[in-house]
Amino acid sequence: MSYAMVLCAALEGVTGHIVRVEADLAAGLPVVVLSGLPDSALNEARERVRAAIVNSGEPWPQRRIAVNLDPADLRKRGSAFDLPIALSILGGTGTLPLAGLDGVLVLGELGLDGSVRPVRGVLPMAAAAARQGIAKAIVPVGNAAEAALVPGMRVLAADTLGRVIGFLRGQCALIEPPEALPQPGGPQPDLADVAGQEMGRLGLEVAAAGGHHLALFGPPGAGKTMLAQRLPSLLPRLDDAASLEVTALHSIAGVLSPGEPLLRRPPYQAPHHTASVPALVGGGSGLARPGALSLAHRGVLFLDEAPEFTRQALDTLRQPLEDGTVTLGRSRGVVVYPAQVQVVLAANPCPCARPTGDAACACTPQVRRRYLGRISGPLLDRIDIQLELPPLKAAHLFTDATARESSPVVAQRVAAARETAAARWAGLDARCNGEVPGTVLRQRRWRLPDDVTRELRRRLDTGAMSARGHDKVLRLAWTLSDLTGLDRPGKAEINTALTLRDGGKP
Repeated sequence: MSYAMVLCAALEGVTGHIVRVEADLAAGLPVVVLSGLPDSALNEARERVRAAIVNSGEPWPQRRIAVNLDPADLRKRGSAFDLPIALSILGGTGTLPLAGLDGVLVLGELGLDGSVRPVRGVLPMAAAAARQGIAKAIVPVGNAAEAALVPGMRVLAADTLGRVIGFLRGQCALIEPPEALPQPGGPQPDLADVAGQEMGRLGLEVAAAGGHHLALFGPPGAGKTMLAQRLPSLLPRLDDAASLEVTALHSIAGVLSPGEPLLRRPPYQAPHHTASVPALVGGGSGLARPGALSLAHRGVLFLDEAPEFTRQALDTLRQPLEDGTVTLGRSRGVVVYPAQVQVVLAANPCPCARPTGDAACACTPQVRRRYLGRISGPLLDRIDIQLELPPLKAAHLFTDATARESSPVVAQRVAAARETAAARWAGLDARCNGEVPGTVLRQRRWRLPDDVTRELRRRLDTGAMSARGHDKVLRLAWTLSDLTGLDRPGKAEINTALTLRDGGKP
C-alpha cells in the first residue's frame, strides 16, 4: 500500500478545523513534497520527521513522498502535524498498520530523537474534533490533561514516536492522561491591605459587581495599583464554559501552565506601558495571535500609567470595549478573538507626579491637560467609573487592617449582586449589568421614572454627557441597587452613579 491517511487539526483564531494528513509514496527520487498551504514551521517538518523516524528504529523509505494536508485551501500553521505526517508516511510503506487510528485525532511535534513534544492550541483542536464526532485523540504527554478537558473525548498520551508505533503494532500501550486535580493556586491580594480610599473601594466593588470599566486618577502612592490588583479577588470564579474559553485562548498563545490545565480564576493582565499595539490587541506573522486584551478575556486588563502608553495603543481598545471581540485582519486572513474584559486605567495627575509640599509640582495647567489628554475622550467615555483618589493621610496608614473589609467579605456581596442581575437579564446574552444593551434599559419594563432620572436627562440635554455616558450611569445605578438589595434604582442610586461616573474626570 502506498497511500495512508491520519486525522489532525488546524486552527483559525480560536476555531479548530479537522485536517486529513495524506501521504502517497511513489517511485522516483527520494524527496518529500508538502502541499496544502503549509507555513514555514510546517515546511521544516520534513527534516524533523525524517530524523525522528530513523532514530525510532524505522527505515526511511527511499521513494518520492507526497504529503497533502486536506482541505488544501485552509492555511496550516505550527508543528502539531509532525506526528501525523510521520505515521502517514510509515503507513504508506505498508509496514505500519493504521487501523488503530480510524477516527482518531493525532497531534504532536517531533524532536529529532523521536520524542513527542507539546504543541499550542490542543484544547480548541480537540474540541473541534469532538464536534465532528471524533471521540478519541492521541496527544503529547504535556498536553494530555488539557485535551482531557473536552467532554466525551478519550485521550491517550505519547512521549515518543516509537511508543505510538509499538501501540499500533500491538506491542505496547499508550500513556493514560493524569487525573486532573484541583489546583490550589497562590494567595491573592486582599482588599484589606488598601488603607483609606473609601470611594475607591466602593468604585472597585461596583466595578466587580456590574462588570464595569474603571479609571483611577491620583498622586503616586494613593493606592491606584493596589486597588486594581485586588479586583480579580472580588470576581466570581469562572464557570465551566468560561473556563474552557479562557483556557483555549491561553493554550493558543502558549502561556498555559502545565500544572493548571483548566483556568478557574479570572485572568489578570498588566502589560507594561511600552507594549506595542500587537502585544496589546494581538498580532504576529501569518494569522495574528491573541494579545494581552484577549488573554484577559473574562478577567481584568490593567493599564498602569495609562498616559505613558502610545495614543494609538490606547485607542485600539475603543472597538473591543464596545463589541467584546477583537477583529484582526492580516494579508493571510482575518481572525476574531473574544475580548470581554474589565479595563482598569490608572494615571498620575501630571508627568512629574510630585506630591504637594516643599517640592510641589511645577507643571502648568497646560502640561497637565496635555498629559491626561493622551487618554482620548472617546476612550474615556467608554470607562464607566472615573474616580480621583486623594493623597493618603497618616491616620489612614496606621489604622488596624483587621477593621477593613477583606476581599472574601466583599466578594460575597459581589456574587449576590451578580446572581440578582443574572436572574433579571436571564433572557438576554448578558452576565452582568455592564453587558446589558442601553436599548433594553430604556424599554418600558425597565425604564426608570422621570423624577428619578431628571438630573441625568438634564445633563444629556445640555451636552454635559453623551448618550453612551447616559446608559453607563443607568447600568451603574442598577448595580448599586443590586448591591443594596433594591428592586430597582432610585434617586440616591442615580446620584451615586453620577458621582462614580464624573468624580475622576480630569
